[in-house]
Amino acid sequence: MNNPVPKPQRFHSVTGLRPEKADYYIGLHAAPWPGVIRAIERAKIRNYSIAVKEIEGRLCLFSYFEYVGEDFEGDMKQMADDPETQRWWRETDPCQIPLPDAAARGTIWADASEVFHTP
Repeated sequence: MNNPVPKPQRFHSVTGLRPEKADYYIGLHAAPWPGVIRAIERAKIRNYSIAVKEIEGRLCLFSYFEYVGEDFEGDMKQMADDPETQRWWRETDPCQIPLPDAAARGTIWADASEVFHTP
């Protein structure tokens, strides 16, 4: 018997991007490390995208992904414990400027609320 894929949970988030690091950050994502891609896949993340937009002179990153697993916290912990992912974050985190609510929680990305979706 085939196990059906769980209905995806959608996640949106936003952070700032340091202008002096923008080219480096975009370049990293143009050729992501294979180990990072594998960690994302193992974490049951699908349809992951990051977009950049300048707003009133500030660069912002917008992230979207779908989670298709059954243990989000466990899968995110497994990804966070992955050495290649940790190395990737050491490269990408300094490029980003957390929004105040994310900074207060000690995170980079601030959660955003979905207001519309059509499958």
